[in-house]
Amino acid sequence: MPTDAGLGVERGHNGQDVTVTILDEAAIRAVFERQRPLTIGIEEEVLLLDPVSLLPVPAADDVVALAGEQSRIKRELPACQVELVTAVHGDAASAVEDLRRARAELLAICEGEVAVAAAAVHPTAAAEAITALGGRHGEIEATYGMVARRQLVGALQVHVALGSADRTLRVYNALRSHLPLLAALAASAPFHEGRDTGLASVRPLIAGQLPRQGVPPRLESWSAFAADMAWGATSGVVSEPRRWWWELRPHVVHGTIEVRVPDVQADPLAMTAVVRTVHALVAHLAAQDEAERLVEAAPTWRIAENRWAALRDGIHGTQHDLVSGASTPTARRLHELLDSIEPCAPGGLDVARALVERNGADCLRDVGLDGASRWLVDSYRA
Repeated sequence: MPTDAGLGVERGHNGQDVTVTILDEAAIRAVFERQRPLTIGIEEEVLLLDPVSLLPVPAADDVVALAGEQSRIKRELPACQVELVTAVHGDAASAVEDLRRARAELLAICEGEVAVAAAAVHPTAAAEAITALGGRHGEIEATYGMVARRQLVGALQVHVALGSADRTLRVYNALRSHLPLLAALAASAPFHEGRDTGLASVRPLIAGQLPRQGVPPRLESWSAFAADMAWGATSGVVSEPRRWWWELRPHVVHGTIEVRVPDVQADPLAMTAVVRTVHALVAHLAAQDEAERLVEAAPTWRIAENRWAALRDGIHGTQHDLVSGASTPTARRLHELLDSIEPCAPGGLDVARALVERNGADCLRDVGLDGASRWLVDSYRA
């Protein structure tokens, strides 16, 4: 282990130099300590579609160029996808409004030449997509080949800072147990390659073709995490922290807990529901930690079993108590969770309660496979 944070250069699979990052425990701690507690930022992955066929179109380079370097619109791995990135905000409501403005900016840039949809998985497109050329995206394709080209998936990623390295670690470990409920609430990808998968969200199975996906491991300490990151950088397996692709991760660049489990949400109200729920949950766990009432982290495999139930059945399934194994309808567990965290959600969580009754997977099945792509496009413009 190095004693100082540093950068090195390794030769990538495509013959280009790839920067690898090595951070020691002190450097990691410093990143998390300097953030303001409960500040929030959002990232949203969005598909660009042909306005007639509503199939993905590789227009990301053109859209990003029109947006300009200072825009909130960024490149993603598929050439038909962009990412919207908000600024850092002091509350969830401000972050949501920022993302709404970014959505409006994207729609204005596309001006009917390109359709836009927040689709966790495109309902009818082929599994493989054209990927971005060059840079870290090119290196990802060179490393993972066909699997990288199959990552035509969209997530809603919520960053929340806690302002304390020790609290961040404890909340991260506790938050792992809640990932299945967040996944069930946000499930919105029942269709893939022109058929109903029978799942509430097929996105995790597609993403899981890459390594370091799904329920993340428990972190014993920052020194252990630093050692894992150093091993990944030295070996070349994880050349940069952004390739720690689990559905929850401590973000060592932003100093946040990044919740990556939710599917991207088609309409603004659903997006708002998920963001407000995530922010309130993190704030609730932080308050429990301050009161020394934080529940011990559960075994990863038990969380993964609930995670499987969530992607299979969404809000209509069953979740199992991580200690006793007792089974409870997922919707009831979600309502109980929302009740418990609502004191940490200014303005309440009624918008999330509505999503418990009918979420994205339900809406897509209601319109059917033939109408799914149009519904996604129309919902984004709502």
